[in-house]
Amino acid sequence: MKTMLRFAVPMILGNLLQQCYNIADTLIVGKFLGAGALAAVGSAFSLMTFLTSILLGLAMGSGTVFSIYFGRKDQLGLKEGILASFILLGAVTVLLNVIVFAGIDWIIWVLQTPAELVAMMREYLIVIFAGLAGIFLYNFFASLLRSLGNSSVPLLFLAVSAILNIILDLWFVAVLNRGVAGAAEATVISQYVSGIGIAVYARIKFPDLLKKDREVRFRLRRMKEITSFSALTCLQQSIMNLGILAVQGLVNSFGTTVMAAFAAAVKIDAFAYLPVQDFGNAFSIFTAQNYGAKQTERIQKGIRTAVLTSVSFGVLISICVFVFAEPLMLLFIDAKETAVIAEGVRYLRIEGAFYFLIGVLFLLYGLYRALGRPGMSVVLTVVSLGIRVLLAYTLSAIPALGVGGIWWSVPIGWFLADAFGVLYYFAKRNSLFSWGAAEKP
Repeated sequence: MKTMLRFAVPMILGNLLQQCYNIADTLIVGKFLGAGALAAVGSAFSLMTFLTSILLGLAMGSGTVFSIYFGRKDQLGLKEGILASFILLGAVTVLLNVIVFAGIDWIIWVLQTPAELVAMMREYLIVIFAGLAGIFLYNFFASLLRSLGNSSVPLLFLAVSAILNIILDLWFVAVLNRGVAGAAEATVISQYVSGIGIAVYARIKFPDLLKKDREVRFRLRRMKEITSFSALTCLQQSIMNLGILAVQGLVNSFGTTVMAAFAAAVKIDAFAYLPVQDFGNAFSIFTAQNYGAKQTERIQKGIRTAVLTSVSFGVLISICVFVFAEPLMLLFIDAKETAVIAEGVRYLRIEGAFYFLIGVLFLLYGLYRALGRPGMSVVLTVVSLGIRVLLAYTLSAIPALGVGGIWWSVPIGWFLADAFGVLYYFAKRNSLFSWGAAEKP
């Protein structure tokens, strides 16, 4: 437990810091540029979250492979894996840049941007898309460092980026009056500072892994291995975003009150279960290193410890959210909006009572990714979100449930995905710890 928590805490703090930055960024744009700018930036943020999830998924999948080679003490395999992953992520970043810049007007049309916001949206997107290379550098080298057991340095560079972003936001927007372009420029500069900074650190700290070496060559089998892990992890991240968008559309059909309640409640969600999400990622790296080292007993002990830790934390957070649901909603909604607050409280007391279920689901994602079964993580994501979307539309159509059916669909989806993942583990436990795949060069 001590090992996993020591590794997970910096990851948790980093993502909490990122959430705080997102809120601060929203407040700055809304306060100084008005509701129109906030709407334009908010729509662009959803798009950038989707694009970032592609690079993040590829980096997470690569990190799993790095962890396996590190645990196996296969230095050549690790170096060639790093080379293959860098080429893959770099190529995807270039491709994404070409697509988004060439299709910027089509993207604005697909996002159904109001006519009065089109010029502002275009101005923002042209700048913000230029930051994709910085996102690639940070996520690639952060995943590499974490796979080697260092989660503190990525936190440091993320903290620098977040603080610099807020300072530059205030300077460009409030002082220089650069408008939405200034907000985008602040973000892009901060992304490159963190991306280049962590790349330089990794090059200095691990010169043997990143220097030119005649033995290290680009090998197709390494690329296939990296791609098999990364593509499925990327697919999982994308499915999660698409599932959430599908539910968002249904929520919008219930009107402004439900939309506002959902918007505030999901921000509380993001803080509430973010720690168990990061703990699941830390558990995945722990498992992958021990899988590479063939430490079956240590993995199984880690599973028991991780489940106990994640479930205990999930129950504690659920109690806090259930008891303080109304004060938490009041952080985002004016006290006069009683209907919005009441609906938000109902959401939190239904969905928020079951955070331990999503904690277990994040552990299952991490476990199967680490044991060379990333496809199973995708299956669990499809089960969880597929059932959630299906039940949301089905249950909300029942008059007695209404919008409450959407809220109930979430924990039901988590429970059924957990049950499927646990049953699969016990049915395939022997083959999961087969080392045949790990022995291949």
